[in-house]
Amino acid sequence: MRVTALLFAMTFAVSACSSTAGATSSTAIESPTESHAPVEAVDLAAGEQDAPVEVSVSGDDGVGVTFREITLAPGASTGVHCHYGQLVAVVSQGSLTHYADIYPSGVHVYETGDSIIEGAGYRHEGRNEGNENVVLWVTYIIPEGKPLAETDLSHCDA
Repeated sequence: MRVTALLFAMTFAVSACSSTAGATSSTAIESPTESHAPVEAVDLAAGEQDAPVEVSVSGDDGVGVTFREITLAPGASTGVHCHYGQLVAVVSQGSLTHYADIYPSGVHVYETGDSIIEGAGYRHEGRNEGNENVVLWVTYIIPEGKPLAETDLSHCDA
């Protein structure tokens, strides 16, 4: 299960990095040996990541992969939380202000077309401080049985 989650996450990350930010495209793929209807692939969101991407999540009961669209209205916040696994995300619309001690200034703003990689354990909060919705496309790679986000901060790193 871990290998499947890693392959899925890496495929998502690589395709996000190789696509044009903000573009949506549709591609028909036909099998050279069969005459069935074509398969259609639609890029829903694309982002750029300058740093190497390593995704490693292990769980005693396996690993779950969830793909989710999250919309934050102007003024909305995710609340302070952490994760048991890793996330790979793309900002599809808007600007997300991300508060976390992992940044030298404690804050980073992700714009449309940026990708976000969140590791396990650290406390952070996403806020929409703009005037339009923020839309995130997020792939969660989390140990089986754990919540996608942990709001009991005693389970997070200090």
